[in-house]
This record gives sequence, C-alpha cells and structure tokens, in this order.
Amino acid sequence: MKRLAIISDTHNLLRPQVLERLAAADIILHAGDVSSPDTLEALRDLGKDLYLVRGNNDWALGPRIPPTLTVPIEGVTFFLVHNQRDVPPGLSGVDVVVYGHTHRYAQEERGGALWLNPGSCGPRRFHQEVTMAVIQVDHGRYEIERIDLPQ
Repeated sequence: MKRLAIISDTHNLLRPQVLERLAAADIILHAGDVSSPDTLEALRDLGKDLYLVRGNNDWALGPRIPPTLTVPIEGVTFFLVHNQRDVPPGLSGVDVVVYGHTHRYAQEERGGALWLNPGSCGPRRFHQEVTMAVIQVDHGRYEIERIDLPQ
C-alpha cells in the first residue's frame, strides 16, 4: 500500500499543513505550477518519490519538467497534466487523470477514469478554497480523501 499526496498550483508556497501531509506520504504527485527552482528543491528535499509536470507558470524550470507524465503505482495508472485541455484525445489505459490550473477541487468519473483536480494548496486565489488530496493505493484499488486547509 502507498499513500500519495496530490497537489497542484503551489506557486512558491509550501504551507506548514501541506508539508506535514507531504511528509506523511510515500509519493508526491504535483500537477504543475511549482513556479520556482527553490520550491522544486524544497519538494525534492522531502526525500519522497516526486512526480510532477510543468504548469503555465513554470517557465523558470523550463524543459527539466515534462508537460505530461504517466505513472503506474501499485496497479493504478496515473496520468498527470497541468491543464485538462492538454489531455490527449482518446487517452486510454489510465485509471486516474490528475490535473490542476483552475485552483478548484474537482473529482468526477469520465470515460472509465477518475478525473481529479486537487485544487490549489499555494496562495489563495480567485476566492477558491485551499485544498489538496490524499490517495491510498493498494493492488489496483484506491481511496481518495479531499483535504481542506485553513486559508
């Protein structure tokens, strides 16, 4: 069993409550907009397996970060992208599509896959809630928990 912390749109802010959740996770999935090399290093310094994709505000990180990523974990295949509009048409063979960009938590079944936007756990923008997700993955099954953070 693996515990995954799913985050997006941190925009240079790793809140203490987020760092606690990341420290308790086995794996971190980040759906883009880390925004700076310093924040990326802080995530890497946690010593967790870290999978992340490039967001529209990650220009300082450049080509070091891929625009999309497919990651199999414990029998569940995750597809990461920053903007859901960039999901390839006809995408198949994935169980969970993780995206960000809107800063709004969303979780819905589409085409046999879960589409999950963990929202933003960085600076509060657009009057949105501050959120992230935690997923327990075990032998092809997963359980999601939405995390609402203090604003």
